[in-house]
Amino acid sequence: MGNKAVVVGGGIGGLATAIGLRRIGWEVTVLERARVLDDAGAGISLHANGIRALDVLGVGAAVRAAARPQYTGATRTPRGRRLARMDGTALERALGTPIVGIPRAVLHRLLRDALPPESLSVGAEAVSVDRSDPEQPRVRLENAELDAALVVGADGVNSRLRAQLFPDHPGPAYSGSTVLRAITESPLALEADFELTWGRGAEFGHIAFADGRAEWHAVLNAPEGMRFPDPLAEVRRRCGGWHSPIPALLAATRPEAVLHHDIKELAVPLPAYAVGRVALLGDAAHAMTPNLGQGACQAMEDAAVLTAALATEPTVEAALARYDTERRPRSQAVARAARQAGRMGQQLSHPAAVTLRNAAMRLAPSGVTVRAILRHADWTPPVLR
Repeated sequence: MGNKAVVVGGGIGGLATAIGLRRIGWEVTVLERARVLDDAGAGISLHANGIRALDVLGVGAAVRAAARPQYTGATRTPRGRRLARMDGTALERALGTPIVGIPRAVLHRLLRDALPPESLSVGAEAVSVDRSDPEQPRVRLENAELDAALVVGADGVNSRLRAQLFPDHPGPAYSGSTVLRAITESPLALEADFELTWGRGAEFGHIAFADGRAEWHAVLNAPEGMRFPDPLAEVRRRCGGWHSPIPALLAATRPEAVLHHDIKELAVPLPAYAVGRVALLGDAAHAMTPNLGQGACQAMEDAAVLTAALATEPTVEAALARYDTERRPRSQAVARAARQAGRMGQQLSHPAAVTLRNAAMRLAPSGVTVRAILRHADWTPPVLR
């Protein structure tokens, strides 16, 4: 098979991996089960570690050009009282870049543009992977089979490949929170590039984009599977009376634009990210809650580290062993930190606990927020030769 790889999943992690593999001379086929690439999704914040990973893969400059730096922001109470300030300028001094905001659809397009069209197979769902030949795994589709020297499972939180590799793993667990989100139909004049508001068991946040539009999200404590007849009306009911610009963001949103997903995570960590010549990355390997904004960034790190390992190690097996050694401890630590951040932030609902947390945040030194972000965003990428 030579240097032939099959990447299962055409999301951010899968596309980033395919870009990296092609950069080091691999022939890559990306299997995306969706029959139409509608790029459903709202917005995303990328921290310095994600941008650095994209630099390794050669697409960092294009993403920076399309994104909006997040220089100003804060965490507030529903009445607008500031609990903490996010200093994008300080992050830029420390890391070389602030956090940036970009629509997911734009990011997906930029990643696809870095690949030849023939490398992406749309409407192709991987059913299973046959590992009976240890040096040539075979990906089985509904009506075809693909042999390769490497298979990368980037098929998301409900990964079919993960379930096959680790049949005793319990799989994703519901986090206790559900998220409703959308991108405004038109530009808005916003005072802050990025903002979070914490109520009791609820969070509302926004990210401003380069074209003046904004993404907003509402994360709510709710039973798994709960759905609303009118999602936008429900967000208005829960958050519409909160401080400006929340009412304006909701007013600038079409009801049909609102997406609703339950937040799931791999609460039980995987024992390995690779089995034989099959590797897992992104949400398939370490799905986490969004409370640190690190999910996509960790997938980008996965892609950069896997690419560098394959470029330098003598065998695929050695490369995947290195990938697992480097990525599993860090990504699982970030996942634990994200879970804890959610419990102390959006998920906190007891009035006394909320009051105590808010008081502690107001009294904390001004640099605490920056240091908290640096703890996960200050990552040194591998050198790709």
